[in-house]
Amino acid sequence: MIIIKSQDEIDIMRESGKVTGLILKELEHFIKPGISTMDINCFAEQIILKHKMIPTFKGYGGFPAAACVSINEEVVHGIPSKDRILMEGDIVSVDVGSTYKGYVSDAARTYGVGRISAEARHLIQATEDSFFAGLQFCKVGCRLSDISHAVQEAAEKEGFGVIRDFVGHGVGREMHEDPQIPNYGKPGRGPRLVAGMVLAIEPMITQGSYEVEVLSDNWTAVTADGKLSAHYENTVVITDGEPELITLLK
Repeated sequence: MIIIKSQDEIDIMRESGKVTGLILKELEHFIKPGISTMDINCFAEQIILKHKMIPTFKGYGGFPAAACVSINEEVVHGIPSKDRILMEGDIVSVDVGSTYKGYVSDAARTYGVGRISAEARHLIQATEDSFFAGLQFCKVGCRLSDISHAVQEAAEKEGFGVIRDFVGHGVGREMHEDPQIPNYGKPGRGPRLVAGMVLAIEPMITQGSYEVEVLSDNWTAVTADGKLSAHYENTVVITDGEPELITLLK
């Protein structure tokens, strides 16, 4: 069941979204060669706690950290570690959520570590662009799969693969609510969008195959062919006008 949020609920989520967006914005300056993935996790968690919010991911399904930190071929759900050190040329995806007064915001970005290759920059930019291609269909009256199709079309146009095994989702009191939002598919299918829907739209794009494997930690998903993967996500409110991105700070 898709839960339509009231204006009061959206106001609360907007506050949560500001903190999640702040973390991702501040990480642009924090991420550099030589830091660990645990350093990133602690940085994110400190900001959440400073704003008297709850790290949504910590303990969710047994996940041990406040942020998922995934390097290079790791698609999603990388577990932070003091022993995983970022190297010049890596790319790192950070997925994080904040809970405020019982409501969740969820967003992700992929960052270059120091100087990265032109191919890696292209992947990161194409992933972000595919999100905004989908965003054009986050309007009342569009169908859910119109978003999915637009993401896929934009990514594949640039020569990249689109992950099938993980999808976007509704978000609210729970981090994962209906509906599921694949990043691929034919347009014109699924429910029509209405004002008050809140969606976490999150393209996960790869340099090669869309096939993934989950490592022995039962969390970290990697590309089956070992090629790079990037992730871009925002929490989006469907309104009577243009969609509102509550986790994107300019």
